[in-house]
Amino acid sequence: MDVLLVNGIDRIDLAELLARYGLDLRLVATETIPGSYWGGREAGLSGSRLYARLDTPVHSVLHEAAHYVCMSAERRVGLDTDAGGDHAEENGVCYLQVLLADELVGVGRERMLRDMDAWGYTFRLGSAGAWFREDAEDARRYLLDHGLIDADSRPTFACR
Repeated sequence: MDVLLVNGIDRIDLAELLARYGLDLRLVATETIPGSYWGGREAGLSGSRLYARLDTPVHSVLHEAAHYVCMSAERRVGLDTDAGGDHAEENGVCYLQVLLADELVGVGRERMLRDMDAWGYTFRLGSAGAWFREDAEDARRYLLDHGLIDADSRPTFACR
């Protein structure tokens, strides 16, 4: 599976992007990533710390970061491993991770959408790209309603 990994991008840019949301990127060399819900090389969340290894897929880091951004302040306080959330929030998370990919040199939305497909994200239209372009108005609306993107679908860098 050929997805972009943390070791394939500028990690300082990634850390600076996450810091705009109050997230602290912690790169670890341990086999088990702290706060990882799925295990393996998937990113983990604990409080405002986002954990990853150099072999963690970038889509996983941005997905977990988007969970942090989209959840309520009350849930962020007790965050450890399971971001939780409902279907509407999960859609918003997926949409935001695509937008955040545009903020990273060498990533971008098209790469993010391909990586989401390669990793096995499932959407009723068959691909992440089709979903994003044709079926994600509810996700966009979720982000707008919570002030997480502006009218031009650009991240506001605010948390819910």
